[in-house]
Amino acid sequence: MPLEMNKEVFVTCAVTGSGGTQERSPHVPRAPKDIAESAIAAAKAGAAVVHCHVRDPDSGAPSRRLDLYREVTDRIRDAEVDVVLNLTAGMGGDMVFGPTSSPLPLMDKGTDMIGAEERVAHVAACLPEICTLDCGTMNFAEADYVMTNTPGMLRAMGGMMTELGVKPEIEAFDTGHLWFAKQLVKEGVLDSPALVQLCMGVPWGAPDDLNTFMAMVNNVPEDWTFSAFGLGRNQMAYVAASVLAGGNVRVGLEDNLWLEKGVLATNAQLVAKAVGIIEGMGARVIGPTEVREKLGLVKRAPR
Repeated sequence: MPLEMNKEVFVTCAVTGSGGTQERSPHVPRAPKDIAESAIAAAKAGAAVVHCHVRDPDSGAPSRRLDLYREVTDRIRDAEVDVVLNLTAGMGGDMVFGPTSSPLPLMDKGTDMIGAEERVAHVAACLPEICTLDCGTMNFAEADYVMTNTPGMLRAMGGMMTELGVKPEIEAFDTGHLWFAKQLVKEGVLDSPALVQLCMGVPWGAPDDLNTFMAMVNNVPEDWTFSAFGLGRNQMAYVAASVLAGGNVRVGLEDNLWLEKGVLATNAQLVAKAVGIIEGMGARVIGPTEVREKLGLVKRAPR
């Protein structure tokens, strides 16, 4: 794929995620009201898309509760600023094995394995424009934790998303995930052109060096739309890298807590910094209306 800079870029803000960041920054939102307010502030700063998880309001632990998703999405939809809503569908595929000498049974703490219908129940109820589809199984950071997304599960979930009219954002953590995503399109499970998020630097997926990044980019079909992010200190570097490679960008507290060394960020500050980089490169930041037109999205009321 020839290197061709993207001149019309949309920014996604990943608002809170499900990782253990609650105790590391006071700016990571946990209650639905706080998540929605942070997403709205990010939209005002220039994010066309907000990617949302929910957390238990008291503990901050990741949650799949439908009432929490409904409150977050209702608050965002009722806001004075327009934004494309992107909900995670990555919860419910977590396996934590026991010690290496006796890996089974699975550990109760951290294991959360449910069926395809339940994994997309909040998507069916809230009807966001976009939801994520983590397109593969991988060892994910912790020693005995496996993020589990089997081909059968992905076919089932992807088919449900397509039937609901919600566009999957394929989260690709390595080149094999892109390979399977193209297979899902070939089989008609997902519509083409597809939307891809290239997830760089997540242990133990694709490392965030530029050679690997360009290998990922070169595996995205030319008519698909892609975005990319890097973690921590590399978040803003990947804003520039993704735009230069022809893509869009993702920033937010799910992936990085810091505005600069020693300064904890808010989501709005991270979006504003990304907007400055994009515009400084001579590209234009597009808004939610243009994103819906570009991706063929429909804004709908929840069920």
